[in-house]
Amino acid sequence: MVILDELATFVSGTRYEDLSQNARQQLKLRVLDSLACAMGALEASPVKLIREQTQDFGGNPHCTLIGGGLTAPDRAAFYNGALVRYLDFNDSYLAKRETCHPSDNLGAVLAASEYAGKSGKEFLTALAVAYQVQCRLSDVAPVRDKGFDHTTQGAYAAAAGVSRALGLDVAKTANAIAISGTSLNALRVTRTGSLSNWKGLAYPHTAFGAVHSAFLAMRGITGPPEVFEGNKGFMEAISGPFQIDWSKEDLERVTGTILKKYNAEVHSQSAIEGILEMKARYGFRAEDIQSVELDTFNVAFNIIGGGEEGAKTIVRTKEEADHSLPYILAAAILDGAVMPEQYRSERIVKDDVQNLLKRILIRSRAELSDRFPREMPCVFKVTLKNGEILEYEKKDYEGFYTRPLQWEGVARKFEFLSRPYVGSELSKSILQAVNDLENITVSKLAELLARVGTEKG
Repeated sequence: MVILDELATFVSGTRYEDLSQNARQQLKLRVLDSLACAMGALEASPVKLIREQTQDFGGNPHCTLIGGGLTAPDRAAFYNGALVRYLDFNDSYLAKRETCHPSDNLGAVLAASEYAGKSGKEFLTALAVAYQVQCRLSDVAPVRDKGFDHTTQGAYAAAAGVSRALGLDVAKTANAIAISGTSLNALRVTRTGSLSNWKGLAYPHTAFGAVHSAFLAMRGITGPPEVFEGNKGFMEAISGPFQIDWSKEDLERVTGTILKKYNAEVHSQSAIEGILEMKARYGFRAEDIQSVELDTFNVAFNIIGGGEEGAKTIVRTKEEADHSLPYILAAAILDGAVMPEQYRSERIVKDDVQNLLKRILIRSRAELSDRFPREMPCVFKVTLKNGEILEYEKKDYEGFYTRPLQWEGVARKFEFLSRPYVGSELSKSILQAVNDLENITVSKLAELLARVGTEKG
């Protein structure tokens, strides 16, 4: 058997009963967290443009758009996926050399599950498959250092999850994964240098392509069977050799993912919590600060601290702001929060945050890098204008493996982000539906999501 056959056999053979009770609960938490992020992005300009295009192009009304409307499955996957992803507030998985956001698969799996008339149990199983495939490929086949984006592994994960949701057999699952994986290899430039809207839309586009690939395979279109190990395949062209024994895989990787407490790139989370704790403990104000020095691990430095993926002191847009650790920390100091409001255009350009971010220095420290991803360590040195020096260290944050968010915390996040679009009764109904997903149909959840925006909070 080629690797693709082994993976497809694993995907096709998974059952709801394979999920531990903890994995089932963690999946429901991530569905709720993803829906929270989606509702918080309903008014984002790029999302409005995608809805405009969806309405213009149309599509048979098979699948629900969050906020109302029906369209074709691939377009629903793109739109709903864009909602989940755009704020950069959804979950993450930290491998040593790769970071991904497995809930990026929700839009695709939800659309396929609704199309196929699946139960909540089947939806959760298919979502767990997507999580497992994406996280395991991130573990053993990182691509960031090769110049490719983490959505590259997502092409395999989304196609696997969608195939499971559609109930495809082993052969058609293999073809779906092969078509998607061969076709959707994305460049890391998406997240380097001057950032664009595509930072938040790259994975939704991958989800769109993966759904399209799975439906082609469902109808009999074939893809290259040696997509992984073949001549000019994934291993030779991008990742290098790796091994996964899919016959021994489970569906538990979701339990190793983490949730965000703050609306910012994941590697900033402990630093945000740290600077807010320092501000509360020592009572300093932005105008008291001479400089802020932050030593952190190399992944944070390289992606958001001014390392190999570009300087982070020129901040003009939402996409640049939520990937700039100097901006994020400056906003936290000034506003006492890092939420969607901190990324409004009028907030980003204000002199107070623009001046303060230039007094924040980020460095990489080898000892801290060695502790990642078991920890998310960082060390602060804040020098005040009166000469006082304050030091502080963090190793995690609320939402990390060591201090996971529970249902109540995720529910508060949902209520905060959805409040402008969801009345109290609808909010309760969505919370109850997600908490009871194993006992309802996907169509029931979709009916509730279609009402978002019709009952204002």
